[in-house]
Amino acid sequence: MIPPVAPTSAADVVDFPMVELRGTPVERGRTYGAALKSQVLGSVALYTAQLRAMNHDWSAIAAIAREFLPLVENFDPAYVEEMRGIAEGAGCDLEHILLINARTEILQIGRQRAGIPDEEPDGCTGAVILGSHTAHGRLIHGQNWDWRPECAHTTVVLKIRRDDGPDLLTMTEAGGLARCGLNSAGIAITANYLESDRDYAQVGVPLALIRRKALEQQHMALAMKAVSCTPKSASNNMMLSWSEGFAIDFECAPDEAFPIWPDENGMIVHANHWIGDIARTKIRDTGIPFVPESFYRDWRVRRALAAKAGQIDRDVLKAAFFDDFGVPYSVCRPPRPGAGGSISSTVAMVVMEPALGLMEVCPMPALSTRFTTYTLDMDGAITAPRA
Repeated sequence: MIPPVAPTSAADVVDFPMVELRGTPVERGRTYGAALKSQVLGSVALYTAQLRAMNHDWSAIAAIAREFLPLVENFDPAYVEEMRGIAEGAGCDLEHILLINARTEILQIGRQRAGIPDEEPDGCTGAVILGSHTAHGRLIHGQNWDWRPECAHTTVVLKIRRDDGPDLLTMTEAGGLARCGLNSAGIAITANYLESDRDYAQVGVPLALIRRKALEQQHMALAMKAVSCTPKSASNNMMLSWSEGFAIDFECAPDEAFPIWPDENGMIVHANHWIGDIARTKIRDTGIPFVPESFYRDWRVRRALAAKAGQIDRDVLKAAFFDDFGVPYSVCRPPRPGAGGSISSTVAMVVMEPALGLMEVCPMPALSTRFTTYTLDMDGAITAPRA
């Protein structure tokens, strides 16, 4: 399997393909794997190559992946069935799909066991604005996802029809069960890299699967429980919103979560450093060497949005996310060298209105400004402004 090649110009940027999934978990997985086989195998090749570069052969990589299998089975056995289906459909091993769904954790474990220093991690700048402060009265939630530009060729959108809960729409790396997205109950989620001195002292549920669990919930209270109470291997920032008129951000250490509520402008903005007062008294932020520009990225977005308070719509949020101050260390990041010789960029800009079941996605926004709109039929989410 040959890893994907990073886009270098607007001509190389393609829209993310979408597939609609329904049926049992294994049936959904088979459909997914077969329909998006080239993208799934591209994800596998990308992360297998990274781990091989750390001198791990496939038997060692598969062994690390299998360490997460009992944790995933205990968290939700249906996830393992769905992953088995993806592997069958794409013609690869279950361990390959576990690698994609736990790639944050497995890459870090691989580095630790090889005695290799950290590389530059996911970046990301996220924001949510309550309907009380938008132009049309509907909540808006979005994110710039910063990671490896090769993922512009292995990222997909899934529309998942479920018989046992709300339908969901998620953008994810091919082979993954979820990354960011929204559901038909009006709940949305995005996530940002964080790092602390508590990371990897325990083995927890892969972060991507916690996001999937949040998107499966009919009620915001249960989504918050999934994010804040599930044990993790590493720190992560997860931002939740609800079309009923509520949003909350959880700065998560592996064993504790610290909530942040919207400010006086009805918004939450978060990049990649810890900002909560309580968290900063208990946590040592060990990620700053990799993302020092985080200190001005969230400040730039917050300032741009505050200047438009009461007038914010999706275009205003997009403009804030397109900010190129400090380029290439900017909110909208063009491909640039990262730590360890890797290349990092803003892979996608995502802007959502959960009440409308609407998600707009722009791949590689520093190279192209073209958005694709994906929609989900809503069931129980509001479609009118709320006070």
